[in-house]
Amino acid sequence: MEISAMTRSVVKRNHAVICPDGYVNSVVPGWTNCRVNVLINEQMGARLGQTLITATADTVIAGDTDTAQIFFYIISGSCIAKVDTALQTLGSGQFVYVPAGHSYSLEQFSADTQIVTFHKVYEPLKGHTAPPVIFGDAAKVEGPAFLGDPALRLQVLLPEDLSFDMAVNIFTYDPGGHLPFVETHIMEHGLLYLQGQGVYMLDHEWYPIKKGDTIWMAPYCQQWFTAMGKEPAVYIYYKNVNRFPTTL
Repeated sequence: MEISAMTRSVVKRNHAVICPDGYVNSVVPGWTNCRVNVLINEQMGARLGQTLITATADTVIAGDTDTAQIFFYIISGSCIAKVDTALQTLGSGQFVYVPAGHSYSLEQFSADTQIVTFHKVYEPLKGHTAPPVIFGDAAKVEGPAFLGDPALRLQVLLPEDLSFDMAVNIFTYDPGGHLPFVETHIMEHGLLYLQGQGVYMLDHEWYPIKKGDTIWMAPYCQQWFTAMGKEPAVYIYYKNVNRFPTTL
């Protein structure tokens, strides 16, 4: 018999592990005929939003970004995405970045399409124009060795220029691959595991992690990961970048 009080999910002051066994559905205005799970949000102390959308053929995801930018990544399935007048079909591994101040709609979904989203209020930078709308395909993004280790490969999905204040990357670890040191940094992270399993160290606590899990890391939450099992571990993640710290 399954014990309903058991879960791997943990929510703490500076990190969280959110597993699918604890999902509760939310209602988001303009996102209709779909299941929406809010995985990371300001209510937990984060400064980003991350959701998981499970769509049906009748789903419509529509709205206006106003002050916040949104990154949609298709985990599986397909849809038609429109941002302002730009229109494109998106399939597994493809994405669209919607800057602040634009209208968007995603429609004509294949059954059981899953999408992960990352949201952040945009911080303008004097002397730089706002980022453009970007449609992309992770399969066409190179994944060079991370810090010279061929067991670790990092794909950078958004341009690395100062107009962007957020980054979205895909990190792949071969079995046994691990971060070369414990990271301690100002960037905040939100991530979703797309494949594989491993062990993550967060603030000197150890967590088994597998496909479907979400992790939130606050600034300066110390972190380290190693991949385990017989297939690569892959996660997509957000971080805030390119803006001056509020105080020094």
